[in-house]
Amino acid sequence: MVNRGDGNGWRALLPADPIPWILASDEPYARLAVFLRIEGRPAEDAEVRKAKAAVLADPGVRSLIDRLPDWESETVCSGHNSPSYTPNLIHLLADLGLARGDSPRVDRILNHMLRHQDGDGRFLALGRWRNMPGPVWGALFCDAHSLADLLIRFGFGDEPRVKRALDRMAADMSVTAQGPGWLCRPDPQTKFRGPGRKDEICPQVTLEALRAFGRVPKERRPSGVMDAARSALDVWRGRGVAKPYMFGHGRTFKTVKWPPFWYDASFVLDALSGLPDVWRGPQARPQDRRSTAELAAVLLAYNFGPDGRVTPRSCYKGFESFSFGRKKVPSPYATAHLIGLLKKTADLASEISRVDVLSLTSSKGGTGTALPPKQGPN
Repeated sequence: MVNRGDGNGWRALLPADPIPWILASDEPYARLAVFLRIEGRPAEDAEVRKAKAAVLADPGVRSLIDRLPDWESETVCSGHNSPSYTPNLIHLLADLGLARGDSPRVDRILNHMLRHQDGDGRFLALGRWRNMPGPVWGALFCDAHSLADLLIRFGFGDEPRVKRALDRMAADMSVTAQGPGWLCRPDPQTKFRGPGRKDEICPQVTLEALRAFGRVPKERRPSGVMDAARSALDVWRGRGVAKPYMFGHGRTFKTVKWPPFWYDASFVLDALSGLPDVWRGPQARPQDRRSTAELAAVLLAYNFGPDGRVTPRSCYKGFESFSFGRKKVPSPYATAHLIGLLKKTADLASEISRVDVLSLTSSKGGTGTALPPKQGPN
């Protein structure tokens, strides 16, 4: 019988328990993820402190920090889903365990990010654009939302400039073809609007906004945030008849590309995890519970093997020193990361276990058949 409501329902969903294997690995960030995200230990716990110290000393983590460019003079956005985009790298460092005060270099970049804000409150990023003689500071939602989310994540949530950015984000929410959410907004400097259709929701910037609002107290969230969360699930439900431009729900959505920077099943669950009332409690709609369970079932079927471990099937280049950056070999960190997401939906474990993944079609049709698990060395 699947456990419910105790935070451990994920254990019954996996064919085997990978936690002992993760804890025996040589990846301190994987062990830290188990202690904090799965076991819920306090920061003062002795093993947590030991793992955190090992993370900060890890050569791979140090190399990620060293590759961060100067935000004010060197950073030029080459794509918001790029592994070289500075906010993506710092979000990854946070996933691995870094916090404010752990790295002078990261703290300096975050303080530089705070300096650049347009007159309406949106945070700015430096980018190069066609027909522009040089880099320009712009405020696309892809930048503004991710930066606000990042600053909140690193403890700047009470900073007046961040509060102003959240107020602007709330004011920028609009009605879209899929419901309340965020559209692609033209940047006044570059005139670039983004690839999405004018009346359609942009799933990525909507999830970035939801993730940011999910990190602040409920009383500071705009009244429409739950409706926007429901719109994000409506995009998944309506995938067979309406596909937002460039945001499909086929194999690349269901199979995580490591590290996860962009719209996929894991990103949706991560963004909604701070707003659990969308799938539980008296205001939760049955269709939203069902959709959340489907997304969790997809994550299980397309990413976990019969040993309960995650073997990356798609990776960005430049992360080969990490297990999550190498295909065909089980990754302790990737396994811990996805279990952490499943744990957040543990009260849906019974519903997740009943989802017929083979019946879930993608945006382009097809059977939605899960990939056969790939075997790797122990």
